[in-house]
Amino acid sequence: MANFPEKERIFEKGKGLLHHLRHTMGAGLLVAIPLGITLFILRFLFHLADGILAPYIRFFQRLLFGQAFYLPGLGVIFGVIFVYLAGVVASNVLGGYFVRRWNLLLARIPLVKTIYFAAHQVVEIMTRGRGSSVRRAVLVQFPETDSFAFAYVTNESITTSGRRYFTCFVPTAPNPTSGYVLFLNESEIFTTGMSEEETVKIIMSLGVVVPEVLYAERLQ
Repeated sequence: MANFPEKERIFEKGKGLLHHLRHTMGAGLLVAIPLGITLFILRFLFHLADGILAPYIRFFQRLLFGQAFYLPGLGVIFGVIFVYLAGVVASNVLGGYFVRRWNLLLARIPLVKTIYFAAHQVVEIMTRGRGSSVRRAVLVQFPETDSFAFAYVTNESITTSGRRYFTCFVPTAPNPTSGYVLFLNESEIFTTGMSEEETVKIIMSLGVVVPEVLYAERLQ
């Protein structure tokens, strides 16, 4: 029968082993889970983008060759080529004329014009330079006074009286693609001292990933 000191040594070894396993598994999870989520999202986006043009590619393959031999990734490749060619056409004078005529045609179709021009404005905002006033990360008092939320300035408008208002998108957590659109004047918008990427990380991590020091003037 083992004496008490020997039992204590066995217990300490077991405790050390559990601590080692807990520490190692925790470190492994910090690597594996973000990597798994990243791969899952990239795989989903790849199949989504690839699947949009896949039926049309198969159709033309059957039309030209009598059979379809579609390979994964062809939809993404042809999509990139299509976007590039569309940019080339829209960038020259003649192509710009046809694009404007195309927009005028779509503007006459009730449901299509709403979807098309809303998407057109979103893409236009997303592709503007970083120096633009849009996509600026700010703080707004939401949903009540002295309660602050991250928001993104997406556009601005001027009233007939000359007052300037900003449209601000307040995202929800952890899904920043949904949220609220607020019309605020300049005095109701406060700088964050952070980039858009930093604020997105805070939102998607449910506030777990935050900077050690906050530089927002309104919070001082």
